[in-house]
Amino acid sequence: MRRFSWFNATSLTIGFAFLYLPMLILVIYSFNESKLVTVWAGFSTKWYGELFRNEAFLDAAYVTLRVAIFSSLLATVLGTMAAYVLVRAGRFPGRTLFSGMIYAPLVMPEVITGLSLLLLFISLGLDRGVLTIVLAHTTFSMCFVSVVVSARLASFDQSLEEAALDLGCTPFEAFRLVTLPVIAPAVISGWLLAFTLSLDDLVIASFTSGPSATTLPIKIWSSIRLGVSPEINALSTILIAIVATGVISASLISKRAAMQRDLDSKT
Repeated sequence: MRRFSWFNATSLTIGFAFLYLPMLILVIYSFNESKLVTVWAGFSTKWYGELFRNEAFLDAAYVTLRVAIFSSLLATVLGTMAAYVLVRAGRFPGRTLFSGMIYAPLVMPEVITGLSLLLLFISLGLDRGVLTIVLAHTTFSMCFVSVVVSARLASFDQSLEEAALDLGCTPFEAFRLVTLPVIAPAVISGWLLAFTLSLDDLVIASFTSGPSATTLPIKIWSSIRLGVSPEINALSTILIAIVATGVISASLISKRAAMQRDLDSKT
């Protein structure tokens, strides 16, 4: 077995420092008393109070959550349907074009996607707002759902569906009662991926949003153009804490489930 050399330890330390040291500094300065983010003036939590009294940030967070929930639901439904067609429908006229249109947003620059959607909404006469952002994020993220669900459907044992059909189920009932529960982890993973992409998106939302709907990434970007404020540090710290809590909770749940499986296998 290879020893853990000093070179590996140094490389690992530098890598982790490069990734996480800026976040640590941001968290520390979110508790800074001074309004200047580069000058430490003592410990204080007042900027968290200022953040929760900032109506602009609260409204942007509310819009972001609404857009992420609705767009991820639509993307999950449409992406699952597209994956089912690609895996189960076999060869059909226009399959190559259909699959190319599904996977195009994976490789297309977000600027092109946002600009094309903006021109489409203008030509249709749609006022830019929550609806246009939801449609844009659905278009962008459904391809990721389709990739995840397609991979699970490709390894699915179709004999289970055939058995359900032989027992009297309709094709829709076989899908709802047999296929969907089996591929549910992939569908949930696709929803979470679409939800995360929607929360994080800045480029496409900047093209398709309007004065009546501003997402949180756009609000943060417009704020830091005038300089980073302590409220931005506080907001970023809250987001880091939420993500860290989610990751740790998922790891603990997975570890507990693995331990339970080991106990069940031994008994």
